Amino acid sequence: MKRIAIDENRIHMVFEIRQDKVRLVHFSAAELDESTLGWRDGKEMYFPAEIQVTGRNRPSNWHGAKIVETSPGYEMRYAALRDYRNDTGRKLEWEIVHEETGLHMTVHYQFFDGIPVVRTWTEVTNRGREAQGLEAVSTFCLMGLGKEGLLRPDQKMRLYVPHHSWKREMHWNTYSFPDLGLTCTVDPGADEIESTQVFSVSNTGNWSTKEYLPMGYLEDTEAGVSLYWQIEHNGSWHWEISDYEGQYYLELGGPDELHNHWWKNLMPGETFTSVPACIGVETAGIDRAMAALTAYRRRIRRPNRDNEQLPVIFNDYMNCLSGDPTTQKELEMIPKAREAGCEYFVVDCGWYADGAWWDGVGEWMPSEKRFPGGFKEVMDAIRAAGMVPGAWLELEVMGVNCPLAAKLPDNWFFMRHGKRVCDKGRYQLDFRNPEVRAYAERVIDRMVNEYGVGYIKMDYNIEPGTGTDRAADSTGQGLLEHNRAYLDWIDHIFAKYPELVIENCSSGGMRTDYAMLARHSIQSTSDQTDYRHYATLAANAPAAVTPEQAAVWSYPLTNGDEEETIFNMVNAMLLRIHQSGHLVNLSPERFALVREGIACYKEIRQDIRQALPFWPLGLSSYGDTWISLGLMAGDKNYIAVWRNDSETSTCLLPIPHLQGKDANVKCLYPQKAACRYTWHKESGELAVELPARISARLFEVSAK
Repeated sequence: MKRIAIDENRIHMVFEIRQDKVRLVHFSAAELDESTLGWRDGKEMYFPAEIQVTGRNRPSNWHGAKIVETSPGYEMRYAALRDYRNDTGRKLEWEIVHEETGLHMTVHYQFFDGIPVVRTWTEVTNRGREAQGLEAVSTFCLMGLGKEGLLRPDQKMRLYVPHHSWKREMHWNTYSFPDLGLTCTVDPGADEIESTQVFSVSNTGNWSTKEYLPMGYLEDTEAGVSLYWQIEHNGSWHWEISDYEGQYYLELGGPDELHNHWWKNLMPGETFTSVPACIGVETAGIDRAMAALTAYRRRIRRPNRDNEQLPVIFNDYMNCLSGDPTTQKELEMIPKAREAGCEYFVVDCGWYADGAWWDGVGEWMPSEKRFPGGFKEVMDAIRAAGMVPGAWLELEVMGVNCPLAAKLPDNWFFMRHGKRVCDKGRYQLDFRNPEVRAYAERVIDRMVNEYGVGYIKMDYNIEPGTGTDRAADSTGQGLLEHNRAYLDWIDHIFAKYPELVIENCSSGGMRTDYAMLARHSIQSTSDQTDYRHYATLAANAPAAVTPEQAAVWSYPLTNGDEEETIFNMVNAMLLRIHQSGHLVNLSPERFALVREGIACYKEIRQDIRQALPFWPLGLSSYGDTWISLGLMAGDKNYIAVWRNDSETSTCLLPIPHLQGKDANVKCLYPQKAACRYTWHKESGELAVELPARISARLFEVSAK
């Protein structure tokens, strides 16, 4: 037996090669201490990767729906280890092989200097003479969750799951293992009783985050260590936690046959690569884990000026024109947006149709009825006002009543069982087809070169289901190929137009994933229309996306009051301001609050782009009456606090990293509204008193 210990960026990994098989026996923020392995420390099943091939026998009697002890996964043998450094950091590549099938699998672990995370993916090459049907290929596997200590894992593990839904995005719930049915009924040393229970979180389809974010956080409350992860894919994905032979395990991956209708017939000489994922370790709670993820996300993201400058965007949709733009309405709104301090002005949906447009989209030509002087007249007016013009598009779909759709061949579209896939009056375009990509590029070319657009709100409002079976081994494989083709197309567009800002919007936040966000500089967080609910969403957003990428609506009501306007502005001021609301109709006093908020944002945005998030009151739940988000930028701490229909006017906000320190506190926004606050040095708490049941403020707390 050979043991290989890896200590890198506060990550402690231990591999063993026993009987020619590789095992990952430890992955933690703490070093392996075998004296603490008090509960089921057997290592027979600690395989670093799983692969299931059609026709191969799985030896377990009770695997059920689990992706564990797969075949030939459990039979694969060690071939080589490559350990080297690249521009990113240290890199491990474990090569394992299965001689009978000729499958060679390489498990990649990419470290990032200074960040306690590893990016992982798996490559499978068929070097045999026969095709092999892939049913599941893992991205990351770790057996032995909670193995350290005296308590059983089901007694001490806490799992944080980010539920995600339209208008109810980014809602984290915490579960014990028994809450999830993961309860061990045997004591140490007894014969194993393996369950068929598995807790799995999956997405099937093109809306990658319609039910959950592709993330998780797992805490061992006894050992004081945690794991956290994100799967980086814009389509189907899956992760699961369960038990196997007395051990609990975590498995991450992209689509598989059982959960996502994916099957790949790997031909001789062909290579398949799983979707990537990131997994990290910590010792000090979820705030530090999310801070590390924030640093990692910035490291993998496409360099761009938008995330350096954080310009303020006005969009004419929310509580404003609501998809009914005209030249007259825009020319009235443009100077008001500029007066407020906005730097981009986006014409949202409806500019391409005379009236109802939902099922007729696809040609993307401006409506002459709405813009009798041409769409360029409005774009030019935005430029003349000193702002960058933008427009809404939805290039991945074509309406069933679009004249072009009837003329195009079926190979332009997702197909299942010989029929075009149709959802909500739209067909799904197939970006595997080079003609589709060329068509979409021509639309972008026209928007940029003819109309002078510098910002595109790229929306996506359908869910085409399992995928397409045209020219694919399975619907899931067709979807995976489309997902990757779309990413290649986006890469090409950004290479062609590096200064073009493309907002990632999918009915708001239905594709909040880091396949998309490693490319796009800005993410729509929600279509939420109630500013009071948006506070929870805005506070939790930095757990899902870097603050400088998280676009949050501020849309003051036409008939609202000053505290409502302040609340709206605070929602967005630690993230990216998507200003809306009918600014022309606001009272002078409330418009002044919008202008003050934007001016304040411009003073702090250079700190936001490098700040790390923390949550004085913990991650928020919908219904919380007090909500808070903090950003730590050097010695400065920006604290947003919302009183959301609370009967109590005061709240204590713990800031543990400032405990015992003298601090200066000031209310950054608004500067003249009623508010009381004080800093308690010994407890490290900021006490605030807000005047109204629905109110919010933004503070700066700086260590002296």
